[in-house]
Amino acid sequence: MDADGANLWQPVLSRIPAPTAIFATGRGLAKPFGVAAGLADPVVQRPFTTETPFRIASNTKTFVAATALRLWERGQLDLDAPVAALLTPALTELLQTAGYGTGEITVRHLLNHSAGIFDHTGTERFSDVIHQAQDHVWTREDQVRLSCVSSGPTASPGVEFRYSDTGYILLGDILERVSCRPLAVLVRQEMRFDESGMTSTWWEKEEPAPAGIVPRACQFIGKEEFTALDASADLFGGGGLVMNVRDLAGFMAHLFEARIFQRPETLAEMLSAGSHKRAEEYRLGLFSRFVGEVEVFTHAGFWGTLACYSPDSGVAVAGCTLDKAYFGELERIVEEFLLAVA
Repeated sequence: MDADGANLWQPVLSRIPAPTAIFATGRGLAKPFGVAAGLADPVVQRPFTTETPFRIASNTKTFVAATALRLWERGQLDLDAPVAALLTPALTELLQTAGYGTGEITVRHLLNHSAGIFDHTGTERFSDVIHQAQDHVWTREDQVRLSCVSSGPTASPGVEFRYSDTGYILLGDILERVSCRPLAVLVRQEMRFDESGMTSTWWEKEEPAPAGIVPRACQFIGKEEFTALDASADLFGGGGLVMNVRDLAGFMAHLFEARIFQRPETLAEMLSAGSHKRAEEYRLGLFSRFVGEVEVFTHAGFWGTLACYSPDSGVAVAGCTLDKAYFGELERIVEEFLLAVA
């Protein structure tokens, strides 16, 4: 399928009654192509296009994990080192007070969500603030503290997969301390945003939006708008990046097509499964799933974003619906596309 595929896929977006964009690229396509429909801002009637940036939320975790792997391949980070001595001491103290064995939790456990860290985003307090005080400013320590006062460990380290935003917030702190660089600077440099032409991409509150790009899209859950939600609600490693579907799909292609890591063994390490329960579901910053008989590595973001790569077909696809309520239909459309090119 080539760029003419855009004409074939444009009508498919009508299945989603919300603004949606999809972009496909990779070595398996003759040419990249994208499709989009709807309005990025319903008030000023600005169209949603494949160039419109949006918050990618937890898709950021793939970038953070890949950055950790870049440090690992240079010998600057031991994935199996305990986190106790790597974290900011105040965070280590919070974890230990809540009953966590910080001498047993490793960087790898944080990367594959097997550390047993309770997820602060699942608390009633976090939900109340998100819905009722969108201008509230959080810190990394605030969110780790919320996790620790809400619950102790959900499991012993290395026992089972349990998704945790808080774990990636801790990982972000470790990466800053190990590299002596702010997380936004570190990820930009190690993921080679500038060299790769990722011109719509920035880390909110930590970097200015790139010059000349269109404004960020409005994002909703049903009729409730969250565009004005302070970025600190999801900023410290579990989320934080803004980009368009072109950059998101392009990054997945760069990652799997040897334009990020120096050695193929590094990608193999990122895709390796642990021995814990449900380890096959989530590797280091990526979910693994099958679409038909084709293995696809993927991640989603809370506000309705999705990024996938199929090693068998060499195709990367990124999608975004500006109403999270229609994420399931977006996922089905992307699956249909991946089956079509398999």
